[in-house]
Amino acid sequence: VALKRMLNFNVPPVKNSTGEPVWKVLIYDRFGQDIISPLLSVKELRDMGITLHLLLHSDRDAIPDVPAVYFVMPTEENIDRMCQDLRNQLYESYYLNFISAISRSKLEDIANAAIGANAVTQVAKVFDQYLNFITLEDDMFVLCNQNKELVSYRAINRPDITDTEMETIMDTIVDSLFCFFVTLGAIPIIRCSRGTAAEMVAVKLDKKLRENLRDARNSLFTGDTLGAGQFSFQRPLLVLVDRNIDLATPLHHTWTYQALVHDVLDFHLNRVNLEESAGTESTPAGARPKKKNKKSYDLTTSDKFWQKHKGSPFPEVAESVQQELESYRAQEDEVKRLKSIMGIEGEDEGAISMLSDNTAKLTSAVSSLPELLEKKRLIDLHTNVATAVLEHIKSRKLDVYFEYEEKIMSKSTLDKSLLDMISDPDAGTPEDKMRLFLIYYISSAQAPSEIDLEQYKKALMDAGCNLAPLSYIKQWKAFTKMASAPTSYGNATPKPLGLFSRVMNTGSQFVMEGVKNLVLKQQNLPVTRILDNLMEMKSNPETDDYRYFDPKMLRGSDSSVPRNKNPFQEAIVFVVGGGNYIEYQNLIDYVKGKQGKHVLYGCSELFNATQF
Repeated sequence: VALKRMLNFNVPPVKNSTGEPVWKVLIYDRFGQDIISPLLSVKELRDMGITLHLLLHSDRDAIPDVPAVYFVMPTEENIDRMCQDLRNQLYESYYLNFISAISRSKLEDIANAAIGANAVTQVAKVFDQYLNFITLEDDMFVLCNQNKELVSYRAINRPDITDTEMETIMDTIVDSLFCFFVTLGAIPIIRCSRGTAAEMVAVKLDKKLRENLRDARNSLFTGDTLGAGQFSFQRPLLVLVDRNIDLATPLHHTWTYQALVHDVLDFHLNRVNLEESAGTESTPAGARPKKKNKKSYDLTTSDKFWQKHKGSPFPEVAESVQQELESYRAQEDEVKRLKSIMGIEGEDEGAISMLSDNTAKLTSAVSSLPELLEKKRLIDLHTNVATAVLEHIKSRKLDVYFEYEEKIMSKSTLDKSLLDMISDPDAGTPEDKMRLFLIYYISSAQAPSEIDLEQYKKALMDAGCNLAPLSYIKQWKAFTKMASAPTSYGNATPKPLGLFSRVMNTGSQFVMEGVKNLVLKQQNLPVTRILDNLMEMKSNPETDDYRYFDPKMLRGSDSSVPRNKNPFQEAIVFVVGGGNYIEYQNLIDYVKGKQGKHVLYGCSELFNATQF
């Protein structure tokens, strides 16, 4: 909503305007591009009158009779370039929107350039948009993508970090969170664990919100914000968690569709990049083998299949794609018939005579054809994506890993020794083995003895693993008090069901032999459990000493005793140090069982196990 308002020159778009939109140019930097691209497609931009969208630092030609909307970070080089645009008189008028608040001195630089270029009247509006965060789903956001190594897990947890560097990182995170709440139009109640990076974020965010509320003239949280209508009267709860409370989940092999896509494919800002296997089309004899071409697909909120199945276990997804395909094939004859009605096939008399007396049929054909073609496109997309995922599952035995790790994390009996798994040459890549061992190491109550550890290390080395992560986890485990009480992951192990009926048919797209049909049981991960305690006001030693901040109170009090005793309806969980789709999915499943509650998941960056 905020972006659309900005593209409409900062006035809310009128619903029923008949006329053409005002044609305009959109100029953004890489940050702006990352914020807009998961939310608005090129077609939606065009509907809003954006004829051209260009990067700020590309060579752009002058278009003197068109207004330009800028959406950029207020950095030195961006501002220099904008001043240059003013001097070169590129556009008719300029609407300058800054992703994050611009400083006074930089505004003066622009003003001076405008005076120098005699273009003061052309600068129509200057806005701080407070949109410095990237929304990936209706209930999920990440902070940044461009220089995410600045706020990565590694940056925060480096042993040699200086205080000033830490301040900078925290300010970056707080700036984005502040933008997030300005856009929501709500002041949260903040809870965080003590003695972690999350606590530093909480203190700074509390201070920043407090200062903004005190400054009554310029407060961003007065009545006319966009988000005023989105929330009930209650204020949302913000739970700030540190990644270090749970390092096993980011390494865990997963079984739900979205998390699998993120784990094994190149999935980034809602777009997945696939290499198409060359073997699909039969090449005529003697022809050169086709080179692999890359395809990218957008998995967005408008994709109904994705919305419905992104949290489903993979076998269910394969079955649903198959069902969709069969129902489409049934309609395919209908498509052929419609085409012939519309005379697309060939202009024979039959088609034309039908045209004259079938006007009604014709209108229905016109309306249902695009819908069927769109359905076909989605089926093809998910067939390709799911097939690519399936190849990974089969070649790396990911189903075995997933089941085994779930057993380790839920402390159930193991049917096969860990050493066998590690030394099995057919199961998984060296990286898969390392992930498995780290999870075992993190979730074991007491660390394995030196003798055992040496044995594991040797097996891992023989399997070609890089042992660097182990030394970090060893230090981490010695350092955190967590070693005394390992995080519990519930005690639900996945149940294998019977083999897939539909997918096992020979006619199916997906050859699922040998892949276990595992079904998940809902169990709360540590992040979800912490949220549950704080949102429902349950007393629990794990969360009782969490600090409590309320930026609306006149004096900040350093208490962990909540003033508010009622359970919350809305909550935002934010993981400092990075998050993943496994936790996101776990939260969504948790909320499904709660009537009328909303939970949003945010993290400083999104990584899969490899990146982690």
